[in-house]
Amino acid sequence: MPRRAQAIKREIPPDAKYHNVTLARLINKIMMNGKKSTAERIVYNALQIIDQQKSKDPVSVLEQAVRNVTPQLEVKPRRVGGATYQVPVEVRSDRALSLAMRWLIKSSRARPGKSMAEKLAAELSSASEGQGATIKKRDDTHRMAEANRAFAHYRW
Repeated sequence: MPRRAQAIKREIPPDAKYHNVTLARLINKIMMNGKKSTAERIVYNALQIIDQQKSKDPVSVLEQAVRNVTPQLEVKPRRVGGATYQVPVEVRSDRALSLAMRWLIKSSRARPGKSMAEKLAAELSSASEGQGATIKKRDDTHRMAEANRAFAHYRW
């Protein structure tokens, strides 16, 4: 980050098929080694699987999953007088969305399954229903922030 000027946030264009910015961010997060077409194929196949299984709009399932997984609080380490405290802080909206997608992708990759598209579809559908490893991760983060609420006055 520059010392003086504020870093400029790039505007992410919506994806080509569904014209959705959240979906475009998910594609960019899944992308590895600059292979965007592979990432698009994975995400679109996952949405197609969700559409076949649930017979609901797959983009709304994705947005519901992201909403369910998005954290409101997290802990940040704060050093005060030789001791390090885990201080609960509210999560900024752009960081919350980034964390939610990162958690979804990580738990999708950890799932047992055949292809990444099937794993992602299973994780998105379970997260949209309020279940799965990603929801557990969000609950653990909230629980840790709640447990350290006594140190909230160290917030900066």
